[in-house]
Amino acid sequence: MGKLALSPILPIVLTMSESQPKNPLHGLTLEAILNRLVAHYGWVELGRIIEIRCFNLDPSIASSLKFLRRTPWARSKVEALYISTRFTTQ
Repeated sequence: MGKLALSPILPIVLTMSESQPKNPLHGLTLEAILNRLVAHYGWVELGRIIEIRCFNLDPSIASSLKFLRRTPWARSKVEALYISTRFTTQ
């Protein structure tokens, strides 16, 4: 029996822009997304747009992050709002 010759597998290295060029959320943390939305809309308006308790009842970044990380449907709504929001440059 002959030996099977294996060629070395080289890892493919991509830059962040090459790995997900069309993902507008790439490189953003959920915390950064939430902070930007709160700065833009405020808690009252954010709670009106996305009706979840963590935005309407004693809201905080920490409690909202905890909820959003455990609740995929709510996180999707927050991410969709972030993508659709036209932020003013500062």
